[in-house]
Amino acid sequence: MELTPRLLLTAYASGVFPMAESADSDEIFWFNPEKRGVMPLDGLHISRSLRKLMRARRFRVTANQCFEQVMAACADRPETWINPEITALYTELHRLGHAHSVEVWNGATLAGGLYGVSLGAAFFGESMFSRQSNTSKIALVGLVARLRLGNFTLLDMQFLTPHLASLGGVQIPREDYSAQLEAALARRANFHRLKATDTYSLLSLAASQESTHTS
Repeated sequence: MELTPRLLLTAYASGVFPMAESADSDEIFWFNPEKRGVMPLDGLHISRSLRKLMRARRFRVTANQCFEQVMAACADRPETWINPEITALYTELHRLGHAHSVEVWNGATLAGGLYGVSLGAAFFGESMFSRQSNTSKIALVGLVARLRLGNFTLLDMQFLTPHLASLGGVQIPREDYSAQLEAALARRANFHRLKATDTYSLLSLAASQESTHTS
């Protein structure tokens, strides 16, 4: 069966996502893990040091300014599941308005970022990268701020890593994830509602006092 953007969206709506074995592999596998990593949108952990960095306004955060560059940066590592077919498919999803990137800039330099897919009020995070310290964390803060303001209810992180757990990510059973996904798909959300790019503004939007942890 030919893998198309429409098939990808159908898979996401069913709780399934694709990964290649490696950058050089032609074969793509489908995953629906028993335990799913999610980031509660009211549970993002922002450390004192990250808050200080963002308040310094050293970095600028944007969205959908260079999607292909973000994908290339996410794939630029010794081991990756992003092969040329996946790159082409998600680039087409971006053209169709379903795949988005968040970029973190230090001046004119792309310092970090992430990308994923939106469907209903669900956002499916795919990958993130850092070229400078903490810039993937800043990208996640920017994403959460955007999702909160845009009335999203689910941020799917696929697999829970120690890095994501330290930021507030949790692991839930497949049944709970399916229920959250079904509810999110029945809602409407707006990825583009957020206009602010100032890091301090994003910090304020991303986390309430109750959900912000300091360390």
